[in-house]
Amino acid sequence: MIIDKKNFCVILAGGQGRRLWPWSRKDKPKQFLDFFGTGRTQLQITFDRFKKLVPAENIFICTCKEYEHLVREQVPEMEPANLLVEPVNRNTAASVAWANMRIKNSTPDANIVIVPSDQLVLDEAAFAKSIKMGVSYVSENNVLLAIGVKPTRPEPGYGYIQIGDLSCKPDVYKVKSFTEKPEREFATMFMESGEFYWNTGIFISNSRHLTRTFEEIFPPVLRNLKADKASYTLDDELEYVAKNYPRYPNLSIDYAILEQGRNVYVMKCDFGWADLGTWHAIYECMSHGEGDNVVVDTEVMFENSSNNVIRLPKGHLGVISGLDGYIVVEEGNMLLICKKSDSSALVRKYAGEVQLNYGDEFV
Repeated sequence: MIIDKKNFCVILAGGQGRRLWPWSRKDKPKQFLDFFGTGRTQLQITFDRFKKLVPAENIFICTCKEYEHLVREQVPEMEPANLLVEPVNRNTAASVAWANMRIKNSTPDANIVIVPSDQLVLDEAAFAKSIKMGVSYVSENNVLLAIGVKPTRPEPGYGYIQIGDLSCKPDVYKVKSFTEKPEREFATMFMESGEFYWNTGIFISNSRHLTRTFEEIFPPVLRNLKADKASYTLDDELEYVAKNYPRYPNLSIDYAILEQGRNVYVMKCDFGWADLGTWHAIYECMSHGEGDNVVVDTEVMFENSSNNVIRLPKGHLGVISGLDGYIVVEEGNMLLICKKSDSSALVRKYAGEVQLNYGDEFV
């Protein structure tokens, strides 16, 4: 198979993974963990997945200073210059703008896939087909293309994309509206309407259109580099970024593209997707054992217990009796036991309260 050298991938790997606390911790969040005991972390699995779709030298990873060492340790085969480390944390939109500038400077007609580093894909063949279709679409159309999947439950922890008019291509629709993390009652309404799809956080565009989009959204920060120096080196770029990057607003790529971008479309896909960002999502996507319990790489004995998610450290044995619909997670110095319903909001709340009352060592 010949892989088109005009196609690039930008992997976002700077998040703290608060909704999977306490297993995901500030010093080593979920993208750097081997969640399922496979021997590969979520970041490594994502890198492996895209090596089959774009040239390995065309894969960029965006992260923050706290996690630079983890990325370099876990993905040593990555081109060293392809790791973009934010000098200050400015969320994902600014880092993608920087990556896009770097890519466009060398390949003006590039197509770029932007992808989170912590997603579960059950059907790799269907995923590859969807990405190829999306890349083909943006190579011929100046649009921002989001990848959407049909909701399976009213999950308040996800973003919802409302589809509008059908485009000239099957399964590609104009985005009518976007709602980030709605209340459960609205998530239920969205799901029942059939008009809303989950936002996977995967976006595809060509570099030219992505540049124009960022020019409309952001102040002229990085693009002034080209005006100051028609021809600049990587060292020049890094020095300029270190001085000017803090001028960017704190903005997510989801908000920047779906709420502020123009010519935004969504492609309906089905490749067995799950965002490994909440314990409820883990329960939905993993196989259920005795009593519909989900056990994540853990040794547990159950009695009269059902609908739980259990994750304990290696070498620990759990005995669970008379428990229904709970999350039980132990990691390091923290043990969390809470109801599974609405866990995405509860876990973030608990993590914040623990940090405030007991300090950073517990988060």
